[in-house]
Amino acid sequence: MDTLGIRHIVFAADDIEGVVACLRAHGAELVGGLVRNENRYRLCSVRDPEGIIVALAEQLR
Repeated sequence: MDTLGIRHIVFAADDIEGVVACLRAHGAELVGGLVRNENRYRLCSVRDPEGIIVALAEQLR
């Protein structure tokens, strides 16, 4: 099935916990939890008040 639109988008974050706190203050909710991927990234997804889910990624140094 062909569907127009973006199906998945990830935004880079320098301080993922700070970004999540700011988004929560504006009505977003964390979907699942904050996870570590291969000790290279911290990842999470958030749902905005309209139900749109976006992912955030913080590269670990």
